[in-house]
Amino acid sequence: MRPADLNRLTVQESADRYVELIRAKTLTGALSPATAEVYARDVATFVRLAGERKVLDDLTGEDVDAILLAFARKPDGRRAEPGAGLQSASSQSRFRRSVSALFKHAALTGWVQINPMALATVTAKERGGLRPERRALTREQAQGLIGAARDLSGDRDDGGGRGGARGDAGVSSGAGAAPVDGAAGAERGRRRDQRTELRDALIVLLLSTMGPRVSELVRANVEDFYTNDGVRYWRIFGKGGKTRDVPLPGDVARVLEAYLLERGRAGAAEKALLLSWRGRRLARGDVQAVIDRVQRRVDPDRRRSVTPHGLRHTTATHLLADAVDMDAVRRVLGHSDLATLGRYRDELPGELEVAMRAHPLLRGPSGGR
Repeated sequence: MRPADLNRLTVQESADRYVELIRAKTLTGALSPATAEVYARDVATFVRLAGERKVLDDLTGEDVDAILLAFARKPDGRRAEPGAGLQSASSQSRFRRSVSALFKHAALTGWVQINPMALATVTAKERGGLRPERRALTREQAQGLIGAARDLSGDRDDGGGRGGARGDAGVSSGAGAAPVDGAAGAERGRRRDQRTELRDALIVLLLSTMGPRVSELVRANVEDFYTNDGVRYWRIFGKGGKTRDVPLPGDVARVLEAYLLERGRAGAAEKALLLSWRGRRLARGDVQAVIDRVQRRVDPDRRRSVTPHGLRHTTATHLLADAVDMDAVRRVLGHSDLATLGRYRDELPGELEVAMRAHPLLRGPSGGR
């Protein structure tokens, strides 16, 4: 029997009310604006696939199955290249979570009498592996990228850079470096507040060694970095209003100090940590261009394209491979559950061989073999 207080809203009406609610949660810090917009985008897609005039309570488990399958067959609009393919497994799982959250709210508020997600038979697709640019870099590739960033910042202790780290047109090699061509000369001729070498180095070092989400990186403000007992910390404002204080490696802290000093000399008043050469907060889409620019300074045999999310995978993979405590890695990345680390842990060539050679049961009492 239909309950007396059931509110027979259309799909469009229920979606509008739900999106209004999740956007309001950003005001209290319960959701980040970026997460709320992902939910809103998925709900808008759900409305198009379900039919905006249908009554939400009339949707059955079969209808939900059809919607999930229709989304899976939908071309991925973010990938414009020909033959880019359909929705990835992670996108399908994200869409399913968004729809499930909508129906959970609908059941609590009396928009549906039965949650049709419980009757759906289309299960979330297993992740079939990340695209190459989203996977973790190998140790050599990561060290090549980090080395190029350190060259760019002038923070190298070995007295010289690598052969592939000097010839990038349009980017000088740090403070006081001689230009290698006309484009680099133009770079040298910019005003001090237009130079971006230290900023680019800092971006790559933070992403490679601390693995923040790109949204966390571009939201960072200067005041989020503080010193305690001689150690530099970054207070990262993460998803769902959660914060975490993560210590910076010494090399990264030195580049941060140099960057902040340069900002101070330029008289930058903006509170954002990362600024465009025009003095505005850097946008998420600009970060990939920075990574690509630094990558061009890496030796070709160590170079591989990578996204900001791929660098997050790189951080997790190499910290865990080096036997860093799993809970410490979880806290660095800002996850609430240890199980989530599995999604960020990629296999490394030769790691099983190394693990078996150093098997703990084959070591002697004193720790030797």
